[in-house]
Order: sequence, then structure tokens, then C-alpha cells
Amino acid sequence: MSQSQVHDDKNLNKVDPNWRSDALNLELDYGMQTIAVRAGQHRTDEGEHSEAIFTTSSYVYESAADAAAHFNGDKTGNVYSRHTNPSVRTFERRLAALENGERAVATASGMGAILTMCLAYLKAGDHLLAANQLFGSSIGLFNNYMAKFGVEVSYVDCFDNEAWAKAVQPNTKVIYCESPSNPLAQICDIGYLSQLCKANDILLVVDNCFATPALQRPLDLGADVVIHSATKYLDGQGRVLGGALVGNDKLMQEAFTVVRSGGISMSPFNAWVFTKGLETLKLRMQAHCQNANQVAEFLVNHPNVSAVHFSGLSDHPAHELVTRQHHMKGGYGAIMGFEVKASNSADSKAAAWHVIDSTQMVSITNNLGDAKTTITHPATTTHFRLTPEARAEAGVNDSLIRLSVGLEDVEDIIKDLARGLDSL
Repeated sequence: MSQSQVHDDKNLNKVDPNWRSDALNLELDYGMQTIAVRAGQHRTDEGEHSEAIFTTSSYVYESAADAAAHFNGDKTGNVYSRHTNPSVRTFERRLAALENGERAVATASGMGAILTMCLAYLKAGDHLLAANQLFGSSIGLFNNYMAKFGVEVSYVDCFDNEAWAKAVQPNTKVIYCESPSNPLAQICDIGYLSQLCKANDILLVVDNCFATPALQRPLDLGADVVIHSATKYLDGQGRVLGGALVGNDKLMQEAFTVVRSGGISMSPFNAWVFTKGLETLKLRMQAHCQNANQVAEFLVNHPNVSAVHFSGLSDHPAHELVTRQHHMKGGYGAIMGFEVKASNSADSKAAAWHVIDSTQMVSITNNLGDAKTTITHPATTTHFRLTPEARAEAGVNDSLIRLSVGLEDVEDIIKDLARGLDSL
């Protein structure tokens, strides 16, 4: 919107001066790194170079009539920081630009974004079709709460296109997947799922947390909504919690209404942290991926590792697919699962715990997407609330270790993993 439109009294939906046009003209053909550094900012009259943090709960109006115009929609502007905050809006606009989406809606956490998706696009009597290979909390949300309110939920193998097609029902409203998935970094054929959804009037929702727009843009591949746990790579340093949805204006308005009414809101400070994190996202992801590729090669050649789940390996069943879907050359993400060898199945957990406990530098924590390499045992942490049967369907066994490869010197990461693997 031009400056003349901002001050045009004849414009029926007048815009508050604080809602000025983007500091970067997105109609020009800028590259991803330029967008990551500059998009979304709206400078104030102070002329600040870095993005400001608006730690305010509410806003002051020129008159009672001006306040009424903001609240009833006659004037577009800030109303209340539960749903309109300049710092949050900067993050939303920058992320939307990076994902090639029309709009983003920020939430308090990644799970908050998934809950917002459910509340916005599903109702009692609808069917949610999801991949088996999901974060444990996502499965818990679907099974324990969405099912409680009358949403039917079923699961299929994420890589089995025939199973997806067979599982579609007349009341299927959303297909949901992670690609890459947690914790095995498995890949969905997003293009195929998009065609399936369009043929059946279904929304395709893709969790892009592990790849980020630096590696993959699901909207470009035909997805309708992208989900992020911004807590992970969008921040990149394990500092704050947040989530987001990205899509077209219509779908995001429905999500925004849920956030506005339900209070699943991102704080201004967290939004500022994420905005600064986006500036280095592409550079960090390049470095993460380079390290991960080398760590995967080390693991696949170690005699005490029985399997490595990482699509960057040339013999991975989805290697060719992910090479097409990820636009960064050599970028397969930095999350992998690997299974350790044990003398028998009863010793599998002990062997995995030995490798984890033998590390001296790598952080034993359930978070991921951090500059620091992290390691965890999914069966007893992120997926422990699932039944043994559900864990088996998701491929989470006692010998499995999840690794989030960080930005340390890769030789040090490998040496730290070798301490436990060499002594099994």
C-alpha cells in the first residue's frame, strides 16, 4: 500500500500510519537471503535500523471515534497485542515472504500452531488423515483431544502413496504430514499428496520445521498450509518458544481468528528473536547440512550402527524424491535417527543409553534445530507417551537415537559420538 493510500481520507478502510508499506518492495525479484534480512520491517518515525520490540499490551487512539474505527474494522491498525503487535507482524511478514505465502499467523509454540490448524479447519464429524511418522505430542493432540471432540483420526505410512489414497474418506478434510519427519527424517511426496488433496477437496498441511524455507517450500510444491515450530531452526539457538502457520489470505484469516479468540499468541520479544534468527537461517542451514552429511557417513560406516535414517544417504529410499523437493543443493536437513547394535532386543535401550551417556560435548536434550548438537532417546522422551504399538508403527524402537547435528566443528561431533559407539 502506498503512502498516498495511507493518508487518503476517501479510502473506506483507512490504514493506521503505523501500518506502512514493507521496507522491502517484495514485488521486485529479491533473493532469499535479502528477504531474510530485510522483509517485513515497518520503521517508525524514530528511523530505527534494527527492528524494534513493541512490548505493549494495548494501543492509544486519537479519539473515541478513532478507537471505534479500529475495533469495528473501518480502520486497519493495532487493537490489542493478543492479535495485533508490530513486532509479531514483522516476523509474520518476513516468514510469509520466505515461504512464498500470502500471509503468516504466529502462535505461542509449534504445538500452538498445530492446535490452531485443528481448530481452524476441522469440526466434529470430519476426518483427519495423518502420517504415522509424527512428533509424539502431535499424535497425542490428535488422538486425545481432537478425537474427544468428534474428529476422526487415522494414520498411514508417510512414504506409501497408495496407502494415502486408500485411506481418504468422504469426510476427510485435512491431510497432515511432517517432511522430513520426527524422529526418522522420513519424506512425503508433497506433489503427489497435493494432487490427491485437490482431487478430493482436502487441505494439505505440511510441517516444514525440519527443512525450513531455506531447504524446502511446501507451498510451491502444492501444499495449502505450512506449519512451523519456530522454536527450532527459525530461532536456531534454543532461546524462545513460538510457532507459525503460512498460507493464503483466506486460510490464514481463519487461523488468525482462532489465535485472536483463543489467545494462542506469540510474545513481542519472542517474535523479535525469531525475526533476527531468520536473518541467518539460510547460512545456518547450509552449515548444518554440511555437518550432517559428514556425520551420516560416519554413522553408516560404523560397525556398531545397524541403521541410519537420513535421506541424504544415496541408498535412502526417498533420496531421489527429497533431492527434487529440497531446493538447496546437498541440503537434506540436519536431523537423523540411527539405531545401535545390541546382543539382544532386551539390551537395545541400554546400548542406546550408553552411547548417549558417553558423550561429553553433545547436549542430552529433547530440543533440536539448535546451534549446539543435541541427542535424545525418542522411545523414552519425545514418544514415551505413545503405546508400544504406536511407537512401533512410527518406527521408534528402543535402539533408536535421534541426533540434531549442530554447528560445532564436525570432527568434534564425530569424536563425541564415537566415544560410546566404539565401546559398545
